[in-house]
Amino acid sequence: MSAEDPIAAAMRAVVEAGELAGAATLVWRGGKVVQSAAVGRRDLETGMPVTRDTIFRIASMSKPVTSAAAMTLFDEGRFALDDPITRWAPEFADMRVLRSPSGPLDDTVPAARAITFDDLLTHRAGLTYGDFHSGPIAGAYASALGAEIDSQVAPDDWIAGLAALPLIDQPGREFHYGNSTDLLGFLIARMEDAPLGDVLQRRIFGPLGMQDTGFVVSKEKRNRCAGVCGYDQAGRPVARLAPGGAFLSERPDDMTYVSGGQGLWSTLDDYLAFARMFLGAGAVDGVRLLKPETLALMTANHLTPEQRAASQLLGTRPFAAGHGFGLGVAVVLEPDKAPVSRCKGGVGTVGWPGAYGGWWQADPTNDTVMIFLTHNMFDLAQLMQGIGLGAFAAVERFHALASARTA
Repeated sequence: MSAEDPIAAAMRAVVEAGELAGAATLVWRGGKVVQSAAVGRRDLETGMPVTRDTIFRIASMSKPVTSAAAMTLFDEGRFALDDPITRWAPEFADMRVLRSPSGPLDDTVPAARAITFDDLLTHRAGLTYGDFHSGPIAGAYASALGAEIDSQVAPDDWIAGLAALPLIDQPGREFHYGNSTDLLGFLIARMEDAPLGDVLQRRIFGPLGMQDTGFVVSKEKRNRCAGVCGYDQAGRPVARLAPGGAFLSERPDDMTYVSGGQGLWSTLDDYLAFARMFLGAGAVDGVRLLKPETLALMTANHLTPEQRAASQLLGTRPFAAGHGFGLGVAVVLEPDKAPVSRCKGGVGTVGWPGAYGGWWQADPTNDTVMIFLTHNMFDLAQLMQGIGLGAFAAVERFHALASARTA
């Protein structure tokens, strides 16, 4: 886009202020891209610029993709939402539940019922992320599961390791963000008797023409990847190692673990193809991924009022007002109360952001998709100090300008 594009100018100002290394934006409305910008550097060490086809780690923006792939199997009658997952993961029979998430690992009670597919899709399975806790469960998760994205633990061993740990809550009781989508991904891989990457390629990426999306970037495309960018203690963007050791600088060719919850790479245009499914009743340009009624089920709120009020995520109550949660996506219920951080539009707008600064939403009330990608890799300790907040402010600004453009 030209220098007069207000979104490009605003993003450039954020980069020049030292709050981000680089970012890419896209707005689609009514059948066409009406805005796209790429500013700053995709790699601080080489100085290479962000371009429209830069390939970013999208972190938890992976979750809606894996959830949608699971729903394609649901459409085929391969499972029902209330089916226990033990049919495909017998390791999860006879689960135990911690009396307190911070308590000893052996201070448990029996699970009142089995975990279901609905529990995984809505993060009500009693699973978590170890980093969210300070008690023994934190170390137990790290020891059993390995790194969050590039783990040396093979999928079957990962499933067994997770099943051997106690849950932090009774299945179905409350929303607890965590490894539910990773487990869901491995379950659909078992159903298909194929690696999860192959399942996503066959069911999502191939049909939608998402040529640059996957768990691994081929050698000939790696020069387009965004480098690992974090922050020094003064809050300036710097090249750094993966926060928390989540991924490796060079993923071994023989590594079989993939994270359906956090592990995908993608681009603006690839993710646009996926996001448009939410505006097309499950279809994009004549290619149907989901039945209309299944897409409607995926984008309906599944949390009870009590679960919305009690929801917690990184010190916030993400669904107390404005949003509910569907099957893998946040859903706008009260537009005037919905913060931009998850998605903000008319009733039924969906989205889910990624920890590395990626953000998107699809708004069926005005036929609009907005996507923001960056490489903003702070750790939780820095976040608590207010370091690395530039991406959040940039998303807010992008959303405001894009909304004015599409009004």
